[in-house]
Order: sequence, then structure tokens, then C-alpha cells
Amino acid sequence: MRAVGILASSQTGKALTTEFNIKVNIMNKILLLIICLSALSGCATSPMGRSQLIMMSDSEMDAMGNKAFLTLVQKTPVVQDRQANAYVDCVASALTREVGGQWEVAVFQDKDANAFALPGGKIGVNSGMLGVAANQDQLAAVISHEVSHVLAKHSNERMSQQSATKIGLGLIQAVASTKGYGSSAMMGALGLGAQYGILLPYSRIQESEADLMGLDLMAKAGFNPQESVNLWINMGKAGGNQPAEFLSTHPSHDTRIQDLQNRMPQAMELSNKAHAAGKNPQCQ
Repeated sequence: MRAVGILASSQTGKALTTEFNIKVNIMNKILLLIICLSALSGCATSPMGRSQLIMMSDSEMDAMGNKAFLTLVQKTPVVQDRQANAYVDCVASALTREVGGQWEVAVFQDKDANAFALPGGKIGVNSGMLGVAANQDQLAAVISHEVSHVLAKHSNERMSQQSATKIGLGLIQAVASTKGYGSSAMMGALGLGAQYGILLPYSRIQESEADLMGLDLMAKAGFNPQESVNLWINMGKAGGNQPAEFLSTHPSHDTRIQDLQNRMPQAMELSNKAHAAGKNPQCQ
């Protein structure tokens, strides 16, 4: 009887394992189908030649960017120092002349070394960034990076990815629950897989793309692209410890520096052409 019990237990364990694998395979196929359908409905290409999922219109993104900027201006003190504002505006203007459009620039009283650009032509620089970006070229590296996010429609892509993932997981849960597959542990594992397998890696790709686009942009405007490397050295000193790269939405400082150095010969050519054309920003 004991031998029969052990055999039955073994067979039951194998059956449960097989059933679990079937459930996971079904859910993976559903998620893959949703992602593929979403990609077909919003396929686009970034300025760097990468395929993107874009589901929202430019006008929708501009409206959200304008609203977010207005809210921030209302809630965060704006630096009143005329020299600081003129300095940031000088750098931003030299960069945005290369891309065209109307851009609004604000310097916020915030000690965090941060900056941003939003759809709708909005640029914000925290006062804390002025203590980390040691010169006009390093500040240009910051602003050109942020402007590149807008040019590459990264906000739209990010929101589209999150929306598609949310819809996908919701549909999987609905289908799985009707078949008795919707355990909280399994759905939690799927959610974690979406977070680390889809959303975070894409964000690192976007950051790396903005680094390289920003490098080219600052070079075209006549700034010294080599200072972008010094900026990230400074950011590393100011930022303290970083999470492991695969758990972060941003590449490590070392990765960014290596990528910038790999592209530096091309950027220097662009910078030399800009200088030959009389582009020599003098922002003080």
C-alpha cells in the first residue's frame, strides 16, 4: 500500500507540474498576441531607427505636457535670479534652434540635480543641476538629453507600453479566471515579469537613445560633446549608490559613459562642422 501511495503522489506531482506549465504557456501566448496586436496598431520608428509602440496623438501628448508644466510652475518656486535664468535660457535656445519649434524654459528652485523636457515644448531645469553641471557644455548635455526624449516621443512610447501591458494582464486574468488558472501567485509572477521583462528594459533603451541623440544635438549646436562624459562623472559623484542596472529604469553611469565615448568621434565631427559654420555658444 505504501508503494502505491508513493507512486500516486509522484504521478499527482507530475500532473500538477504539467498543468502549471500548460497554464503558463497559455497566458504567455495571450500576452504575446496582445503585444503583437498593439504593435501593429501603433507601429512607429524612432529617430535612431528603433521600432516603437505609439498609441497616442501628438496633440494629446502636447496637451498633457502643457498641463503638467503648468501644474509644476504653480506648485514649485521658480528661480528669480535673472543671471541664472539668462544662462539656462542661453543654453536651451542654442539647442532648440537646431530642432525648431517654440520652447518655454523655466528654472525651478529645487536642490535635486534634475531637469526635464515635456511634449508641447516645455523645458525645466532644477537649481540643483546648476551645481553639478560645471559649465555651459555640461548643462547643454543635460538639456539636449531631455529634449531628445521629446523628439523621440519617449513619453508617448512609455505610456503606450504601460497601457498595452495593463490591458494584456487584465485580459489574461479574465481568461485565466474562467479556466481556474487565475491564482494570485501566478498573476503576481506575470506582473513582475511584465515589470522587469518589458517596462524597465524599454526605459533603459529610451535613456540610452536620448543620450546618443542628445550628444549629436549638443554637438550640432556648437557645444563641446566631450563634456557629456564629465557631466556623468559629476552625476556619479553627486548621486551616490545606484540600484543594479537590470532593476533600474536608467543605465548605470559607467554604461552611459562608455556609450558616449563610443559615439564621440561622430559627435566631434558634428561639433567641428558647427564651429566652422560660426556656431560658438557663449553662455555665462
